[in-house]
Amino acid sequence: MPEQILPFYVVCDQSYSMADHVDGLNDGLRELHRAVGTDPVVADKTRFCLIGFSGDAEVLQPLCALSDVVGIADLVVSPATSFGAAFTVLRETIERDVGRLKSAGHRVYRPAVFFLSDGQPTDPGTWPAAYDRLVDPAWHLRPNIIAFGIGDADEETIRRVGTVRAFMSQGGLGPGLALHEFARALTSSVVSSGEVTEAGDLVLRIPRTVSGFTALQVDQV
Repeated sequence: MPEQILPFYVVCDQSYSMADHVDGLNDGLRELHRAVGTDPVVADKTRFCLIGFSGDAEVLQPLCALSDVVGIADLVVSPATSFGAAFTVLRETIERDVGRLKSAGHRVYRPAVFFLSDGQPTDPGTWPAAYDRLVDPAWHLRPNIIAFGIGDADEETIRRVGTVRAFMSQGGLGPGLALHEFARALTSSVVSSGEVTEAGDLVLRIPRTVSGFTALQVDQV
């Protein structure tokens, strides 16, 4: 049966710098699965995909209704931090997923991306081109991106990646707590965005503030 669907893509850094904290992030994603998977209304209106990136990028959880899967694959650390690989795989995945959903008769809303990194890209000369293809105004599937930086992430880079909102963890917030707050913000956004408005539409709802994070100014267009 055709549905209104808002796809969420979570793109997470799984480089070696995440080694001490990736278990906490995996726990947060499991909490997301429990919160959304047990809410039939939200699960029907949203879809979830997890992409991990290090030296390359891979789809760890293909786009799904969280009520249809038993669990979410864990992030596993690897060397390097290729932003370009992440953005290339993300664009290809969105194009394939939305095409499949629309061919099934669903009404698909602009995808939302939650991007997380705790370091700086190891491909500084090439990732901007991959990013520009992802957010190209001429590409009708370009996503809304909410970017989160923790640890040694570069503030200017995180600000550039976020198209609608960007957050940088504050100095006193440890990586473990920062990842917990990231997962809470993600869960809140998915649950609240799965509620249909009085006009019968779905609206992407993202937090204006996240505990322990500073909201960065995102360029207007």
